Amino acid sequence: MAVPVEEAIAALSTFSLEDDQPEIQGPGFWVSTERGATISPIEYSDVSAYRLSLSEDTKAINQLNLLVREGKEMGSVLYTYRSCVKALPQLPDSMKQSQADLYLETYQVLDLEMSRLREIQQWQASASSKLAADMQRFSRPERRINGPTITHIWSMLKLLDVLVQLDHLKNAKASIPNDFSWYKRTFTQVSVQWQDTDSMREELDDLQIFLSTRWAILLNLHVEMFRVNKYPSYYILFAYICFVNPLTGNSVEDILQVLIVFAVESLELNFALLFPERHILLRVLPVLVVLAASSEKDSESLYKRRHFLIINHIGAVRVEHDDFSIRFASALNQLALLKTMDGADVEFAKEVKGNVYDMVVEGFQLLSRWSARIWEQCAWKFSRPCKEPVSTELHEPSSFSDYEKVVRYNYSAEERKAMVELVSYIKGIGSLMQKSDTLVADALWETVHAEVQDFVQNILATMLRTTFRKKKDLSRILSDMRTLSADWMANTSKPDSDMQGFQHGGEESRGAFFYPRPVAPTAAQIHCLQFLIYEVVSGGNMRKPGGLFGNTGSEISVNDLKQLETFFYKLGFFLHILDYTATIANLTDLGFLWFREFYLESSRVIQFPIECSLPWMLVDHVIESQNAGLLESVLIPFDIYNDASQHALVVLKQRFLYDEIEAEVDNCFDIFIAKLCDTIFTYYKSWAASELLDPSFLFALDIGEKFSVQPMRFSALLKVTRVKLLGRTINLRSLISERLNKMCRENIEFLFDRFESQDICAIVELEKLLEVLQLAHELLCKDLTLDSFTLMLSEMQENVSLVSYSSRLATQVKRFVRSSRVPPVPVQKPSVPQAKPNFYCGTQDLNSAHQSFARLHSAFFGIPHMHSIVRLLGSRSLPWLIRALLDHVSNKITYLEPMITGLQEVLPKSIGLLPFDGGVSGCVRVVQEHLNCWQSKSELKLEALRGIKEIGSILYWMSLLDIVLVLDLGLLDSALIQREVDTSQFMQTAPWLGITPGAEGQAIQFQDGEDSPIISLFKSIAVTSVSNPSFPNSSSFRVLSRQAEAADLLYKSNINAGSVLEYSLAFTSAVLDKYCTKWSVAPKTGFVDITTSKDFYRIYSGLQMEYLREAVQVQPGHHGMLGDSVAWGGCTIIYLLGQQLHFELFDFSHQVLNVAEVEVASTTSANRNSHFLQGFEGLLEAMKKARRLNNHVFSMLKARCPLEDKQACAIRQSGAPLHRVKFENTVSAFETLPQKGA
Repeated sequence: MAVPVEEAIAALSTFSLEDDQPEIQGPGFWVSTERGATISPIEYSDVSAYRLSLSEDTKAINQLNLLVREGKEMGSVLYTYRSCVKALPQLPDSMKQSQADLYLETYQVLDLEMSRLREIQQWQASASSKLAADMQRFSRPERRINGPTITHIWSMLKLLDVLVQLDHLKNAKASIPNDFSWYKRTFTQVSVQWQDTDSMREELDDLQIFLSTRWAILLNLHVEMFRVNKYPSYYILFAYICFVNPLTGNSVEDILQVLIVFAVESLELNFALLFPERHILLRVLPVLVVLAASSEKDSESLYKRRHFLIINHIGAVRVEHDDFSIRFASALNQLALLKTMDGADVEFAKEVKGNVYDMVVEGFQLLSRWSARIWEQCAWKFSRPCKEPVSTELHEPSSFSDYEKVVRYNYSAEERKAMVELVSYIKGIGSLMQKSDTLVADALWETVHAEVQDFVQNILATMLRTTFRKKKDLSRILSDMRTLSADWMANTSKPDSDMQGFQHGGEESRGAFFYPRPVAPTAAQIHCLQFLIYEVVSGGNMRKPGGLFGNTGSEISVNDLKQLETFFYKLGFFLHILDYTATIANLTDLGFLWFREFYLESSRVIQFPIECSLPWMLVDHVIESQNAGLLESVLIPFDIYNDASQHALVVLKQRFLYDEIEAEVDNCFDIFIAKLCDTIFTYYKSWAASELLDPSFLFALDIGEKFSVQPMRFSALLKVTRVKLLGRTINLRSLISERLNKMCRENIEFLFDRFESQDICAIVELEKLLEVLQLAHELLCKDLTLDSFTLMLSEMQENVSLVSYSSRLATQVKRFVRSSRVPPVPVQKPSVPQAKPNFYCGTQDLNSAHQSFARLHSAFFGIPHMHSIVRLLGSRSLPWLIRALLDHVSNKITYLEPMITGLQEVLPKSIGLLPFDGGVSGCVRVVQEHLNCWQSKSELKLEALRGIKEIGSILYWMSLLDIVLVLDLGLLDSALIQREVDTSQFMQTAPWLGITPGAEGQAIQFQDGEDSPIISLFKSIAVTSVSNPSFPNSSSFRVLSRQAEAADLLYKSNINAGSVLEYSLAFTSAVLDKYCTKWSVAPKTGFVDITTSKDFYRIYSGLQMEYLREAVQVQPGHHGMLGDSVAWGGCTIIYLLGQQLHFELFDFSHQVLNVAEVEVASTTSANRNSHFLQGFEGLLEAMKKARRLNNHVFSMLKARCPLEDKQACAIRQSGAPLHRVKFENTVSAFETLPQKGA
């Protein structure tokens, strides 16, 4: 069943084609290449129907308009003319025999360009002749034709303007005479073989005279006028006007006086002209200011009152813009409301539509006035170049081009800001008015119709009854005006008989009432009405004193004359109203700001750099100034490129100009995106860094405001998805997102490079900077769609693969543990990379604040650093790092085994207890005698100490990790913070670990002895690969299987909140089981072996004694090189070997301290020798510190790893204990990994 049209239209009206993209660009339309309503589309052929004897006038108008169009095309040819000679090749000496061919090719190329110049020469001669003849027809006293009409006057002025512009362009183009000289030279060489070249030489001579003579076109016009005009005074006045020549003569000719009076009155009535018409009058009549001024003093004051710089008017312009925007939007809202009302009052509708009409007229006048200000400022700047440019670049002032002096260095920062504002106002108001064209069209046409009908049916009727009642000639003209423009069909207040009587001048007591109709007058009707009003006012006297509407010597009353004048100028503006879209396009066209052909010609360059381009200067100023009020206008200057490209293709019709504009736009837009994204990134990084600063720190500072970030309005720019540029639509939001994704990745890469060039203490700074970047990413994601920060971080850490548990950061943390395969030589670190401030915290002040925080965590390693490692590595890479470190412990113990054996072999066979009778000095001497056997093993001792230190460092690292994990769990239980657990990651890993939800929602794991799914999967693959010989590398699957076992164990431990330290101790104990027979020999007698024991505790006791003695007596800084990690490693091995009691009984330092205590206690204060401990105070103090540290380590080991069994206890997150799980000693999965160089 077919849907009714009404329902279909109603359904379509529910769809919205609009989005929430802000309007921060100019009007999105192209200037029409067709003529609009301001020129009759049928060339005034309908004028003859009104029987006003204007056929001659109409014919002349059409001829002049045709000449104007042709002249503009000629002007385009001259303006865009580029030298052809510069592109011609130069033959080397070896090809001189081809000189004749080169001349022929050059002649053929140049002849095409010279033919265009011949056309210009012929056209200007024809145009000058026709213009002079046309002007002379109306200047004869005995003329018998009507005219000239206002349209005719404008046509003559436009043609004269075209001739003046052509003459100026010809004079300015130095490349034309240069090309012509080459053309004439080649013609001389080529024409030797031709016959009958006399006519060609004559044409060539005429063209040479035309091109080489300055003001040749105006001189030719003067000759034509002198030839036609029989009155010398006509030539004298014209010469005065064109050349400002102080000649004197008789009275001025009629038509010239009409032109001057018309131009002066039009310029004085600025509201009736748009700026293109005003500029025409100013160009063709340069002496109008002199004629309008009464004296030289008045003229000087008039010049002083003119301010051409926009900066002097931007305050008033801003007020005008805001006021008009509000009132125009209100008028549109009233009009939209009116259209939704049924049966609205006619007077109310007329008032609303009249208000819309007034607002459109005011908008056109504002756009005209603002665009004129830009034109005038550019002209002012071109006429006053910068005398002493100041550049930041390193080159001499003599290298500045003329174009740089008038554009690049001629605009201050405030002037650029004012220019951006004014261009934004022009484009914004133009876009607002252009978007509402369909809404206001009927209202404008109805208002124009009402204005015309009110005048011809009411005002003219009153005039016929009063002022012109007894003046038959004038009454006839008024009746003609009513005949050609009155719409009697809309008149409903009178019967037909009354209308007939009214039409023929019958008296009526009341004004006619007519319904509004959207029927506008044609261009021909407006043309005829203006002519008839002109005839009524002037009375046929073209030289009427006091101007056209002056009341000097006029028989028309002042009131009637004022009404005629008002309607006369309204008629001229009706054409712009009816051609609504084209008028807006014309008034908002700022493409002239890009063109620079004159300076390309004078500077002899192909093109200027983009830094000299005014549109790009405005864009760059907005970005560099970071003015929050201008940011939303950053795209507006790109509309200048749209206007310039449209002018190049449609008006100038030159593709190469468009190509140059397109190339510049491509370059500028790429730079714009880079600079804009850099500014956005800097702002959001600064915002994030400011938010992360401690509020108490800011409160305590007197200068805390410098760490705050001023708000910037980027949200509108970040929502733009359609930027109209040279006919293309660009998704700005997508480009910004792509660029910011790249910058975030580069920032992460830089932070990792910076961390890799520093020590592990920089992990806190790395976490802080990554936190700043992550917060900036979150803020950006409110307006943009960026990649996940976790994904970017994983990509930069090279940790994207599902089977990869390592990461770049984990590898860098692990590198601080020395490998057993690398000799202990100094490692050359890469230099710390440098970057812009926005890769840190945004600004220099915020960088300083955060660096001060980072310096508090440098030069030591502790809980804050471990917190950072845990948060950065996460639950994925942390198990890999733990397993890698434990494997290093296993390798290091294996590496230490021959060293310990070597030290055991050289020990004395019998080492007894230290004697008490020798005192401290005797004990120290005895120990030295026992350990003298290690004098030849100094390198072995040092390597053993380093190995023990590395084991201790790892175990202490595990204890810190355990503390951090326990603290995180405690904070979770106390609800102080929310533990950083990714729920989605847990849901992905739980099935592989064999964890399933129970009936009551609790997590159920596989029973003991059963493998989890991930282990079963990789074990089955490994078994299959071994049994199948076709697998190329079955060992890789075994590696994956062992990695899966490690990951399964550590992931489950993490989920159950088990102890990492207990697991590490159990692992270390299992590794030490292989060396128990060598490092912990059971006594043969079953009793404690005191003198002959060479167990590990004895070796470590000797190493500790030597280490303490050297640290105190030989190398005072030696302890700082090894630190407390030696005690952690040695005591842990002793404890796990079950030798703690032996160590505490027979340790050399313990015995020396016991002797010292006994010696101090047995010596009375009376006979105490104050020198009995002299020389050993430092050593005894070091021994006490070592004993306290050893006791601390042993107490921790007793609490975390009881010796009754080598098992660890796992704790659920709820706090409930699990049964003890035995950690078996498994072969390291990483021992089977392929090594470099293998």
